[in-house]
Amino acid sequence: MTRRLVAVSAGLSNPSSTRLLADRLAEAARAALAARGEEVEVRAVELRDVAHDVTDHLLTGFPSPALKDALDAVAGADGLIAVSPIFNASYSGLFKSFFDVLDDGVLDDKPVLLGATGGTARHSLAIEHALRPMFTYLHAVVAPTSVFAATEDWGHEGTLHQRIGRAGGELAALVAAREPATVADPFALTTTFDDLLRGA
Repeated sequence: MTRRLVAVSAGLSNPSSTRLLADRLAEAARAALAARGEEVEVRAVELRDVAHDVTDHLLTGFPSPALKDALDAVAGADGLIAVSPIFNASYSGLFKSFFDVLDDGVLDDKPVLLGATGGTARHSLAIEHALRPMFTYLHAVVAPTSVFAATEDWGHEGTLHQRIGRAGGELAALVAAREPATVADPFALTTTFDDLLRGA
């Protein structure tokens, strides 16, 4: 059984340090799961590519095919990496809006690894006072270690690499301890037509 990891990044630029951090975290988790003998598939979701679709969905209640594909990927993930740039001491509006349009219960008991990027280390506590409470509210199981990368951290690869490795290992342990994710078909019949005809 292949485990599925999905890395959601909300960086607005291209290239993006937010996407880079998400990729590094996903690779660390993939490697840790592979070391446990698990086959792993990693999917990257860049929210900048579906930004207009997210807004349209908020207004209409209907996702575009591209956004539905991203939402379905998150729903079917065994583990989620969620990384946002920090704006004004919190997650970005695009990041929050994407998780606002997820169906209720999608993140219940789903292992999640949090990351964030910012210009200076002064924003590092935003993960603890903004991101972690949001995912706790959504009933996700959040890995103990989160990773914040300020601009200056990319010049100290040793320290950042250690934090990424530790966080990836924690996500891998949470994923390995759970049964593979399954997504219920909302159109599946819970009662057969035969039972309905018999009045069961």
